[in-house]
Amino acid sequence: MQEIERKFLVNNLDFKKEASSSNTIRQAFISRHPERTVRVRQYGNRAFLTIKGKSSEDGTTRMEWEKEITIAEAKQLFAVCEDGEIHKERYLVQLEDFTFEVDEFFGENKGLIIAEIELSSANQAFPKPAWLGKEVTGDVRFYNSQLSKNPFSGFSDEIYNIP
Repeated sequence: MQEIERKFLVNNLDFKKEASSSNTIRQAFISRHPERTVRVRQYGNRAFLTIKGKSSEDGTTRMEWEKEITIAEAKQLFAVCEDGEIHKERYLVQLEDFTFEVDEFFGENKGLIIAEIELSSANQAFPKPAWLGKEVTGDVRFYNSQLSKNPFSGFSDEIYNIP
């Protein structure tokens, strides 16, 4: 299955007023190879094993395969993951016919908030709320696989001010 998504920094916390729900996420990587990542994620009381292929040149499209697994299986897989976990709260914000997944990160990624939107095509038009900031689609620093080994705490303080 092809995943088409765009990713943005978030300017402020106004999105929380528009969120319909939120869930805590714990995730780690069995493999962070640039051409294929294998992720284990616990999302609330559910767990998933996800394989993602290499991103397109613009970073919008890649193959994604996901299978729900039990929490017990996820715990076993977390034990064999590479160092570095991601902890975040995911908020779902519905605007028109689109759902933004807004992730507020914790731990070494505290202070980072990213919104993602899945689309039917890379050029599909979608609403852009005022809290949506700079687009970072294709910027590998903002891939969760990279944030798990090179956290946001090591980024420049200017990251939100990049034109």
